[in-house]
Amino acid sequence: MKNFIGFLVLIITLVGCNSSHKTKDTYSSTDKSSAVTEHPGKKLMEANCYVCHNPTATQADRIGPPMIAIKKHYINNETSKEDFIASMQAWIKNPNVEDAKMYGAVKRFGVMPKQAFAEKTIQQIADYMYDFEIEQPEWFEEHFNEERGKGKGMGNGQGKKQGMHQAQTNFEDLSYGERGLKYALTTKAVLGKNLMGTIQKKGVLEALTFCNERAYPLTDSMSVVHNAVIRRVSDKPRNPKNKANSEELDYINTFKKVIANNEEASPIVKEVDHKVKVFYPITTNTMCLQCHGKPNETLNETTLARIKSLYPMDKAIGYNINEVRGIWSITYDK
Repeated sequence: MKNFIGFLVLIITLVGCNSSHKTKDTYSSTDKSSAVTEHPGKKLMEANCYVCHNPTATQADRIGPPMIAIKKHYINNETSKEDFIASMQAWIKNPNVEDAKMYGAVKRFGVMPKQAFAEKTIQQIADYMYDFEIEQPEWFEEHFNEERGKGKGMGNGQGKKQGMHQAQTNFEDLSYGERGLKYALTTKAVLGKNLMGTIQKKGVLEALTFCNERAYPLTDSMSVVHNAVIRRVSDKPRNPKNKANSEELDYINTFKKVIANNEEASPIVKEVDHKVKVFYPITTNTMCLQCHGKPNETLNETTLARIKSLYPMDKAIGYNINEVRGIWSITYDK
């Protein structure tokens, strides 16, 4: 009888342990999903990196490798999070051919333009990339395995294949600020892909022609897609149609102070009756300076002459890297 009671206690204990482990595992999974959504690095990666490294771009339309490729080339079984963050900090501060680990990407796309990101921003993006699975295009896994078979892959194949079959976020479920930012960033991605693709394939002068002829129609098409009014405005417009109004000028000055303090900008949200207005800065990188930089320094004479012929009233020159060139002005219904 004592043996039977002891056996029964053991069974109950084991069942209790299994139940406890199951609850813990379930909680951990939910907790991890929440952590992915709320991790600041995810939003920063989408805002700062996806113009060139968007996972939705096809191989033919790419202007840079997807972020999953960067992760797999930089992380192996011996790479600590600290090592990975340090590598990302070093590369972004000084991108160059000699230190490149992704030779195929450099050969195809060239060295990425120098960016002026705060160290905290880079740290949060790298932290997110290291700890979580990130989106990858459907074609990537086969491409990476083929590259690794040729001895070019440096990663260990971490992460499960995610493809592009993940559930997409409904923009209307987001907060007003996040929703407006998504509208701005998706439009930025479309313009950036076409603009930088033109620069790579045809040069800066053709890119100016593209901006002159295609920037407005593409922006308008994204306004239709999102059922919103999407505008890019500036205190120093290239096209007079992009001149900021008094309200927008105030926000431009606000964002200039934020960026000058090396802080991460957040969308400014204003609710007016049944409308929502969202504002977010447009900042310069080294690529921008080819058309918006200082004459005879980063902006050459030939490019400046083309700008003057296309935009006789141009004011959008004289910038340095990481300066506010204007803002996104987004208006949509509540």
